[in-house]
Amino acid sequence: ADVTVTDLEELQELLMVNIENNKQLVTGSVRAKVLKWGEDVTEFQPPPDYILMADCIYYEESLEPLLKTLKDLTGPETCVLCCYEQRTMGKNPEIERRYFELLQMDFELEKIPLDKHDEEYRSEDIQIVNIHRKQA
Repeated sequence: ADVTVTDLEELQELLMVNIENNKQLVTGSVRAKVLKWGEDVTEFQPPPDYILMADCIYYEESLEPLLKTLKDLTGPETCVLCCYEQRTMGKNPEIERRYFELLQMDFELEKIPLDKHDEEYRSEDIQIVNIHRKQA
């Protein structure tokens, strides 16, 4: 596969280190790019086949920019896999509830049952959700 890994500007060096440390596992191509939620995503077009999200639901101010970016990045065939740790402290449950409420305005969600998770990494507090754009 041709893969683009993204994060903020200040984490690009760490992404590059991780790419270098794992280059023996890469059979396609991998590149690191800056992606700030809510900003222009033209350079990431056409829409990717897959988007993998990990631990992206964590503070309220990020929800709308994250959702805008997801809408801008996805096409009708894009499959989004969202993995997150379900946190029960403080405002986390409310933020998670709000994220999925907003997400369902434009996307269909399918929670992946725990028995379908990789046995080695499965945990009761780790959730995986398959997300697709709603068809017009």
